[in-house]
Amino acid sequence: MRTIAWQQLPVSLTELCLDTTLRCGQSFRWRKVDDIWHCGLNGRVLSLRQDSAHLYYQSAFPHNTVNLPTPPSSSPGYTSGHSQEDDDTEALVHHYLNLEPNLTELYEQWSTADANFKKKAPRFAGVRVLRQDAWEALVGFICSSNNNIIRISQMMEKLCTHYGPLLGYVVTTPYYDMPPPSVLADPKVESHLRQLGFGYRAKYLYQTANLISQKGDQGWLDSLRNPEKPVMGQKISPAGEMQPGGREGYRVAHEALLTLQGVGPKVADCVCLMGLGWGEAVPVDTHGMLSLRDKLSQTTANKSALVWQIAQRDYKFGKGKHSSLTKATYDAVGNRFRSLWGKEAGWAHSVLFTADLRVFAERLSSKIEMAQVKEEEMVVKHETSFDSKIITKKRVKEEPGDDCLQEFGLTSARKATAKRRRKV
Repeated sequence: MRTIAWQQLPVSLTELCLDTTLRCGQSFRWRKVDDIWHCGLNGRVLSLRQDSAHLYYQSAFPHNTVNLPTPPSSSPGYTSGHSQEDDDTEALVHHYLNLEPNLTELYEQWSTADANFKKKAPRFAGVRVLRQDAWEALVGFICSSNNNIIRISQMMEKLCTHYGPLLGYVVTTPYYDMPPPSVLADPKVESHLRQLGFGYRAKYLYQTANLISQKGDQGWLDSLRNPEKPVMGQKISPAGEMQPGGREGYRVAHEALLTLQGVGPKVADCVCLMGLGWGEAVPVDTHGMLSLRDKLSQTTANKSALVWQIAQRDYKFGKGKHSSLTKATYDAVGNRFRSLWGKEAGWAHSVLFTADLRVFAERLSSKIEMAQVKEEEMVVKHETSFDSKIITKKRVKEEPGDDCLQEFGLTSARKATAKRRRKV
């Protein structure tokens, strides 16, 4: 492979937190190995890491566009020392991570408009909505139906492994790019995807790929993009005036996506927000509140169910004419958040959604943590069949490589909690 040396950009953790942004249910193909994130993206293997003040990126390109052979067992990984003259990775990083907006200013704006956001957001700085390829976002969220992050990621990996071009290897791990719609439009794809464990989603993926191919492949999807956030390299143009229901282009894109198989209002809004750049899109689950099992299993497919849960708990929905999630209530929830946060309402709500994810719950407040400590102490006192030391060790284990936790002072808080637990 042709590898470009590591480069750096001055980006603080308050402006971007990779460990939060890349695992909060937006994209499903990133892998973290030894504190470095890797993904096959735009014809290269892109690698990212960061410290408190800088974002570091590296790209590795295949020597040609043909699928590479299986590497020898002694493969050392990437080669190095090639020219950077034809490398557009910096532009890709800026585009994909959506680095142009000043996130500190946006957080201040959203906090001024909403006390609930002001309360929770400080523990979740650096959450950005990615500017993903629209086709990848569409496929990912069709796969998200009644699913969780792990299974969605497995499906996306299978899809790329069997149908996408091989880009290269990180040590011995292969990385693939996304297959285009035309490749998945083959009649044999549906049955093969069922064999791979996609279930009923296999039919949706095949039919949607077929329809998009008939419409002109990915060009049709890109025509639905927010012109203020176009495909990389294209000129920015105005997107129109903001209305209570969103800008006209957003509403047109949403209705167009609903014509595709496996796409309902929720998936359409996910794609509008995370694949087409329409920041005012707010996905809301039409099935209502999360069940206890869903909360505990961290179901990303229920991302928008969490939106409905938050709308009920924090914004007084769920009563009167909005007691159930009808289409009118769906629109009312979106309109409410758009009235609070404007044309980036979906981005602002993604921060609150992240705050509700169980994997990040320990960041919310010391009061919540103290309540959990008391509950755990009672469990340890009453549970005689297990070693309390083992329980303590398991419950205070930190997420490896979570630089954001360390940056915002959460590591020391956890250590203090661990000391209290050891006294039991």
